Amino acid sequence: MSKGIPGQNLIEASGLSKVYQRGDEQVVALRQVDLSIAKGEFCVIIGPSGSGKSTLLHLLGGIDRPSGGQLLVNGVDLMAAGDAALTRFRRDHVGFVFQFYNLLPSLSALDNVILPLLARGTGWNAARERGRAMLEQVGLAQREKHTPGQLSGGEQQRVAIARALVLAPAIILADEPTGDLDSASAGSIVVLMADLNQRLGVTFLVATHNLNLLKVAGRSFELLDGRLNPVRQAVPT
Repeated sequence: MSKGIPGQNLIEASGLSKVYQRGDEQVVALRQVDLSIAKGEFCVIIGPSGSGKSTLLHLLGGIDRPSGGQLLVNGVDLMAAGDAALTRFRRDHVGFVFQFYNLLPSLSALDNVILPLLARGTGWNAARERGRAMLEQVGLAQREKHTPGQLSGGEQQRVAIARALVLAPAIILADEPTGDLDSASAGSIVVLMADLNQRLGVTFLVATHNLNLLKVAGRSFELLDGRLNPVRQAVPT
């Protein structure tokens, strides 16, 4: 089992498994995964496509349910949680960052960022103040009125990261956050996430093909054929 800091673990997964039924066939996506992540860590999961990286993030984020094992995230038992509790968990505890940004094209950067606040019932003025603070954190204070179509790919991902942070989640789950970016933009996103982890103390768990993320990871893991193991090879230079 990979170890975090005793008594301070944000994620505690033990024997986690996920099996999908496709017709008469059972597809095993995760096999007896053990994972402990402490508050404030920056952890990276690498592995080929189809290895189970996205499945694991979906389970940890309450998007999907495990088939077996034990799973606590920020004190919430996700094995026992009902649908309403999972919805609250996703809203209150987790920020999601995806490969393709998922921004609404007709809204400005600021309005995209504050959508989660408005959905939670935050007042308009307070939401905009908080949203502007988050855009400043990701270096886009001067771009708040621009729509996604007026922003580069790297800038759009920065907006998506600001949106993930706006509710002050306990953890950011990022699924291939640099996968749609050129190398320069990808590098700037890697630096940004590491900086936010250090400055804000928010926990990051990043699933990626980008081995450059191993340079900033506190700990890294490889997921292969549904099995998770620590990465022990040298970090690429």
